[in-house]
Amino acid sequence: MASPENRRVALMAIHPHYAKAILRGDKRVEFRRTRLARDVTHVVVYATTPVKAVVGMFEVEGVDEDSPAKLWSRYRRIGGIGAAAFDRYFAGASRGIAVRVGRVVTFPAPLAVSAVGATASPPQSFRYLTDESVAGLVATARG
Repeated sequence: MASPENRRVALMAIHPHYAKAILRGDKRVEFRRTRLARDVTHVVVYATTPVKAVVGMFEVEGVDEDSPAKLWSRYRRIGGIGAAAFDRYFAGASRGIAVRVGRVVTFPAPLAVSAVGATASPPQSFRYLTDESVAGLVATARG
C-alpha cells in the first residue's frame, strides 16, 4: 500500500454477483457513475444484500472517465457485465467511470461492515475510509 500521505482507500458497495466476479478475477473493471478521488489506491469490497459483508479488496490500477459508449467499447470484454445491464446502469448518463482492478485480496471469511469502523449503514455507492479503519480491517482480516 502507498504511504499514508498519498493514498486513500474507498469502501465500495458492489452487488454480490459482481463482487464475486472481481474476487475471482473475471471482472477487471468496476463501472461507476461517480468518480473516485484521484488519490484512491485501494477499494475495499462490500458485497450488498443478501451477503451484507466485506469480502475483499483490490488495488486500483487506474481510473478512466469517458462516455458510456466509449467505456463499453474499451472494457466490454473485461467488464464482467452484459450489454443490457450496462445500458440500464448508465441510462441518461453522459459520462461514466471505469475503475480498473489491479491485485485482488479475498478475505478468508466475510467481515461485518463494523470491521472497517462503520457503525452506521454501509455506503450507498462508496465512501472513504480513515487510516485507523484500514488498519483495523487488515488486523481483523488476518485474524
